[in-house]
Amino acid sequence: MGKNVTAERTMKHMTPRESHEFLQLHPEAVFIDCRSEIEYLFVGHPVGAIHIAWQDGPDWDVNPDFLGHARKAASVNRPVVLICRSGRRSMEAGRYLEKYGFPEVYNVLHGFEGDMDETRHRSTKNGWRHDGLPWEQT
Repeated sequence: MGKNVTAERTMKHMTPRESHEFLQLHPEAVFIDCRSEIEYLFVGHPVGAIHIAWQDGPDWDVNPDFLGHARKAASVNRPVVLICRSGRRSMEAGRYLEKYGFPEVYNVLHGFEGDMDETRHRSTKNGWRHDGLPWEQT
């Protein structure tokens, strides 16, 4: 008795289409694009996503302000949906947010640009842009 058991958090993974549908059904959710600023601005980004870089140049270090900005964006424990280029950085960022108490974290599988094809190109197999979901460039 008296043992304090914390519920284990488990990040959920959704395809881009599932993520888009989730965001439509849950307008309270925060959609964070955690790619670098250059990727967000010049490659394009999902409509409605806010930019909070997980890692950025020049040394590709983890952004020391990521947690604070994410906490401010999610305010009262809103669901957080993370996207990056291919799903790897967003998964790392999601684990980090869970470690710091975020109760509901989702990772967009295949990210914005998707996996590389045989010719080392992206956006040809899968990903947000490949699936024709709403995106824009700044």
